[in-house]
Amino acid sequence: MTADPAPAQAPPPTPDAYRMRPGGGGCPPADNAALLAQGPVARVVLPGEITGMAVLGHEELREFLAHPDVAKDPRHFTGLREGRVPDGWPLRTFATVPGMTTADGADHRRLRGPVAAAFTPPRVEALRPRITMLVDTLLDEVEEAARADGTADLRRLLALPLPMAVIGELLGLDPAHHDRLHALSERVVATGAGPEETLAANRALLAVVGEVAAARAADPGYDLTSALIAARDEDGGRLDDAEVIGTLLLMVVAGHETTLNLITNAVRALCAHRDQLGLVLDGHATWAQAVEETLRWDSPVSAFPFRYATRDLTLGSRVIPAGLPVLAGYAAAGRDRAAHGPDADRFDVTRAGPRHLSLGHGPHYCLGAPLARLEVTVALERLFGRFPELTLAEPEETLPPVAGFVGNSVRRLPVRLR
Repeated sequence: MTADPAPAQAPPPTPDAYRMRPGGGGCPPADNAALLAQGPVARVVLPGEITGMAVLGHEELREFLAHPDVAKDPRHFTGLREGRVPDGWPLRTFATVPGMTTADGADHRRLRGPVAAAFTPPRVEALRPRITMLVDTLLDEVEEAARADGTADLRRLLALPLPMAVIGELLGLDPAHHDRLHALSERVVATGAGPEETLAANRALLAVVGEVAAARAADPGYDLTSALIAARDEDGGRLDDAEVIGTLLLMVVAGHETTLNLITNAVRALCAHRDQLGLVLDGHATWAQAVEETLRWDSPVSAFPFRYATRDLTLGSRVIPAGLPVLAGYAAAGRDRAAHGPDADRFDVTRAGPRHLSLGHGPHYCLGAPLARLEVTVALERLFGRFPELTLAEPEETLPPVAGFVGNSVRRLPVRLR
């Protein structure tokens, strides 16, 4: 990647630009194949007829994510800075929420610091007994739900409540907030909502998160929310009010939505590839390998907003103009044949080759990656150890996809236990 000598103009939407489908409703692999067909870097049209770019090739994305002339700070988003992005734009929260996902350099490190210690591998591994207990309790509920006809919705009964409970305990959330927080998170990450719905969802989510912060400020504990408040009130005011709320919002949404999708996608993949499931059950591959292959083959995040080139950059043969919003195409990169070979579309838990990028790369690599990996590994091991004959109860193609192009999964996961 090199800097161009003269600034390029932000291109208007053109016929060759791929129009991102804000409401979802399609097959993500097919959508990503259509994007990749335009090359490793593609011009896209975002909701509201806003021109953007998407980086889709594995090597191009790896380079882009770590490049020093690529930023997350929304002051580099030209359209936003010039007032051409309305308040009700469905992707505005991704660009503007105060916190580590919209900060760079020393500011990013300042915001990441207060929570990073909770996600080190040793700290996460210490959670294994609690996560195992939660999974076993939830599987009891799955089995009870299946007593009527042998089927149960695994997304609703396992994939959702597990990460919600884990992040809830880490943040000191009242379990009474869990359902409300998830419902609002879904609305915030959807990309097809109208302006009024978008604004209402953001206001409601901020209100709930504000209640959580106020409760912990009044009654501090040994949790991450209390640690964030302490970083605001002590330590020279390391965080301000907006940053505390923004960080909590990020932890709630990212702390369960991605893991929810990953558990769902892993179960679907293993049910559809019984030979691969058999390799793991027979000890010829590990559950950790199954998790990594799912991350590559069916990433829980399809295209994540936003990064911005701080000056015009050439990536491969394509210019990324400074100031355009750029999507990180994690799902497409996972199926990139240039990196993963001609069989990139094949699910293979024993696959060797370059590591996927589905948890990011560079300074913004996913803080919760060790926790997500542990939760999903334990969930799969306990689930298939208890129900080795588990299968999907409906054809894969009939399962409705999640709304929008950010998350990548299905809204239901009906399974037959035996």
